[in-house]
Amino acid sequence: MREMTLTPTNPVAQTTQNGNPGIPWAFIGGVMLAVFIVFGSYRYYQHMTSFTVGLDYFEPEFQTYWMNLLYTQLVVLGIIGAALFTWLWRTRDKNVMQVSPKEELRRYYTLTALLFFFAFIAYLTASVYTEADAAWHQVTVRDTDFTPTHIALFYFGIPVFIIAGVVAFMWAHTRLPQFHGRISLPFALTVAGPILIMPNLGLNEWGHTFFYAEELFAAPIHWGFVLLGWATFASSGLLIQVLGRIAKLTELATKQPAA
Repeated sequence: MREMTLTPTNPVAQTTQNGNPGIPWAFIGGVMLAVFIVFGSYRYYQHMTSFTVGLDYFEPEFQTYWMNLLYTQLVVLGIIGAALFTWLWRTRDKNVMQVSPKEELRRYYTLTALLFFFAFIAYLTASVYTEADAAWHQVTVRDTDFTPTHIALFYFGIPVFIIAGVVAFMWAHTRLPQFHGRISLPFALTVAGPILIMPNLGLNEWGHTFFYAEELFAAPIHWGFVLLGWATFASSGLLIQVLGRIAKLTELATKQPAA
């Protein structure tokens, strides 16, 4: 049997009856379900409308069904991102170097959950949404900067991907002694991947609109997207940092008497 322990720095912490840290399964399951519902609903909407009211940017229906959606999601994601980043900073642990091994282990469980969300969102963005974008372009002539699949992929999926990564990065560097007062290079590279491809998105849209109509996947205008793939290599170094510390804390927490 488990009970939830809520603290300002770890609001999803879970503790077993014997006082040892527990994996926050309820938090993981709830967030995973929410992400799946939001991304799945958006993908269904995209499937039902991309080829009916999304083929021509200059039609009034495109403005109604897609541009209004674009403006709304940019505002909503901007507010959500700003709120999360502000909350993480304002509730940071100012005595992080004094944290006990058990509490630190709890925070690592939360960090691994955040990294799992980051990876899950990355999978949905890079597979389901990218596949939809490729399918749309294979049968439709590009005409403008904005297309239904790009509004979903570039202005929804990737921004959510970035927010998830920055949240995990801020959590680690404001609540864990291992990351406090320094920058983890593997962590920074992993999170920077989706951020670094954003300038290439602008180049891609501008180029396809004005001088590069072909939508070949290996076209030079797409080469900047490999930054996202290269950044994922850094995740192996991050996993070594995190799992190595969890192994050490597990040993220390077992020896620490219950409070």
